[in-house]
Amino acid sequence: MLKERLGEYTNVINEALDKYIEVNKDYDEELKKAMKYSLMAGGKRLRPALILEGYRLFKPNYLEAVPFACAMEMVHTFSLIHDDLPAIDNDDLRRGKPTNHKVFGENTAILAGDALQNYAYQIVSEELVKGNNTENKAKAFNIFATAVGDMIKGEFIDISFEGKKINLDELHIMHENKTGALIKASLLMGAVLAGASENELKILINYADKIGVNFQIKDDILSEIGDEKILGKPIGNDKLRGKCTFVTVLGIHKAKEELDIGTKEAIKVIETLDKNVQFFKELALFIKERDN
Repeated sequence: MLKERLGEYTNVINEALDKYIEVNKDYDEELKKAMKYSLMAGGKRLRPALILEGYRLFKPNYLEAVPFACAMEMVHTFSLIHDDLPAIDNDDLRRGKPTNHKVFGENTAILAGDALQNYAYQIVSEELVKGNNTENKAKAFNIFATAVGDMIKGEFIDISFEGKKINLDELHIMHENKTGALIKASLLMGAVLAGASENELKILINYADKIGVNFQIKDDILSEIGDEKILGKPIGNDKLRGKCTFVTVLGIHKAKEELDIGTKEAIKVIETLDKNVQFFKELALFIKERDN
């Protein structure tokens, strides 16, 4: 199920994202080109897929959630563009291609990221004024805005911790914000839009917290021992920059053990939801086993 659903969602999101960029008349063509360069560079589209599948858990027609999913992917792309900048991670490659600032210059890359973030809020706010399902849309908007703030906070903690020795609790706090915030918000936004109950949301929050941590652990493992050609970026950069990761704190063997335990826990949690959760069970395993 997972592979087919992700393919379906990727096609829907890519088509919608392309339309959003093309119809936007507010930005200069060169700026739009820079925005589109990173936005349409590929990737797993995991966060928008979580919004659409979170909605689909409770209502079959997920099209209402597509604008929110596009907004989430724009914000995620904004974070990647800014992460890659010389002042942050100073990366030359992203998904096997030169990073945005390497192609368009640092000034344009900064503004392309800013523009994507702003456009994301514009898209969601336009949904709010349409007059249907307003309360749930407002709740989803609040989840979205809060998560973006948490992500930025997590990024700041990340750069603040560079070169320092931290404990596991501090590492979890950093990644619950930096990586986990958007992943959790995505699943919750879809479910809220579709009218999930408070008890159902609690289960989804628990599950999302676990896969968010698992996603970061796997990222850290791949950064140490992954295949550069598959990852599309150099191996070992985190270590060179003195980044605090699950591998530097726990070691590679213990990090793998944590990932295995976290995967089993995520599956156990989601199985308590009285819905068809096969997608989410497969997703937990996919996060553990992925190679990029």
